[in-house]
Amino acid sequence: MMATAKLCDDATMSELVSALQAGATDDLARAERLLSEYPEDARLHFLRGSMLAGIGRPIEALPALRKAVELAPDLTIARFQLGFFLLTCGDAAEALSVWGPLALLPADNYLRLFVGGLTHLVRDEFAETTRLLEEGIALNHENPALNRDMQLLIEKIRQIDTPATSTAADADVSATSLLLGQFAKHTTH
Repeated sequence: MMATAKLCDDATMSELVSALQAGATDDLARAERLLSEYPEDARLHFLRGSMLAGIGRPIEALPALRKAVELAPDLTIARFQLGFFLLTCGDAAEALSVWGPLALLPADNYLRLFVGGLTHLVRDEFAETTRLLEEGIALNHENPALNRDMQLLIEKIRQIDTPATSTAADADVSATSLLLGQFAKHTTH
């Protein structure tokens, strides 16, 4: 029989989540200290990865996000963020693979809608992308920071989907690649 992993208390986790959602990344040292005490707490790995991504340290963020999903495959927000991170880094195939289990969420789950929208984005299907992201935003009352990211993505789609904004240099790059490259520079986590 396997021993249950010792987890960080809920009050401390709530403080870290609130700080992250508010855009604070100065709690990284605190998250790392907590991880030394609770190395099997997937939530801490996820928060650390999100903080690292937010401060532009993707090389460190990716293994932290992967560890979170490895420890807790059903931690849907970690699975979503890992896939989103991979997508913004240009690895659409792996992002879609990571997101696979999220397709089993209820049809009105905001993460499932976000994944559906981003899947359409990979295929440069902007109208469907925007529709599903907007539906997800309307249903997401848990994570305002994620709504801001999805809204920023919608705004970028609208800019790119307007022919007047295209340049000759953009012709050799898919609209999605250009969009995600611009978005990765502006994301909040």
